Amino acid sequence: MTIAIADTSLLAQNTSSSEQTQKSLASLDVPFCEGNSVVLLPSGKEKFIDLFSAISQATHYVHLEYFNFRNDSIGWSLFTLLSEKAQQGVEVRILCDDFGNRSNDHPLRKSHLDSLRSMGLDICIFDPLKFPYINHFYHRDHMKIVVIDGKLVYTGGMNVADYYIHGKPNIGPWHDMHMRLEGPVVAEYEKIFAKMWKSETGIALDEEKYLPDSRPVNESYQSIKVDSTDDAGRKLLAVVHRRPGKDSKLMRKSYVAAINSAQHYIQIVNPYPTGVRSVRRAINNALKRGVKVDFMVSSKCDVPITPDVVAIQMKRFMSHGCNVYYNDDGFHHSKYMIVDGEFCTIGSANLDARSMLFDYEVNSFIFSPCTASQLSTLFEQDKTKSTLLTPEGWKKRFNIWHRIVGRLFGAFKGFI
Repeated sequence: MTIAIADTSLLAQNTSSSEQTQKSLASLDVPFCEGNSVVLLPSGKEKFIDLFSAISQATHYVHLEYFNFRNDSIGWSLFTLLSEKAQQGVEVRILCDDFGNRSNDHPLRKSHLDSLRSMGLDICIFDPLKFPYINHFYHRDHMKIVVIDGKLVYTGGMNVADYYIHGKPNIGPWHDMHMRLEGPVVAEYEKIFAKMWKSETGIALDEEKYLPDSRPVNESYQSIKVDSTDDAGRKLLAVVHRRPGKDSKLMRKSYVAAINSAQHYIQIVNPYPTGVRSVRRAINNALKRGVKVDFMVSSKCDVPITPDVVAIQMKRFMSHGCNVYYNDDGFHHSKYMIVDGEFCTIGSANLDARSMLFDYEVNSFIFSPCTASQLSTLFEQDKTKSTLLTPEGWKKRFNIWHRIVGRLFGAFKGFI
């Protein structure tokens, strides 16, 4: 069931980072859900195999919400499967951000959208770009959500593109973190989708109609990964949904609360950590308290200017004692954080002004040492493919031109 932890007496009276963060999120009116399972999907291949298998077994509905669907092989394989399900009577609704679509290198054109609709797919474009375009630039839908039959949700950092499997020629492998959630938390993601769908179409989805049936997940879906951890089916999750104008500060306040609670160590992976002041301050304060902070960024990036802006911030963190790792194995697009091995957060939010100040975003805070341990193991594995930054190494990586570019465009880091 979903619970709103407003009474702090429900929380254990101790000072662990997990309890402190739960208390802070509760004070922000973040919804909590107990009794969940979490399956990590740390590669594009794992995500799409699992997702396609689950969709192929859907019986009621599939709701998809992505920043972008790339017009490529994996995108059309997904659309074809969804069309087949629609012909079987499964309701399929698709929400795609217009800026996200137009900004990718293989966008869906009007002719493609018309074709998808003729295939029986109910597809809606979020906030279509219209003159004057500046009115539509700020608040984009950056979330990645798939809800199936009210029983499964797929969410995290991956959009729909074949480079999550094959990489890109000029970048190499594309690494990312996604996950599948089961349990009462699925209803929270369905509510998020329903609100976004109504805001764009004016159509309210009947909540009662999209409740899951009583059959256990393992009886309804075969050939998908299972949560094999000791606390499977018993994980406590908090869903942080940033909505511009309504919960504008929620994501950064949630990150700050988690970082402020840390007592031993923090592990962060993020592709665009150009930073916002409150999060930067929280990390620096954690370092002053003696908390070990390991921060992983990518040597390569899909946005050419961003590494130079990130480099300025990483140098500052390094000067405060942060261990900065540059992952050299392609592009690491993952967005997660682990605190004290007690809990973690995974979602769509980048640690930049774009995510923290402007876009629609969603993260789950997962209060499970088992899931945190799984994620920490992946972090340590990625460290073997990374280079620990040093002052000398920073100078070699970023010459005077890169430093000038980084400082210059750092003034516009909310837009890159």
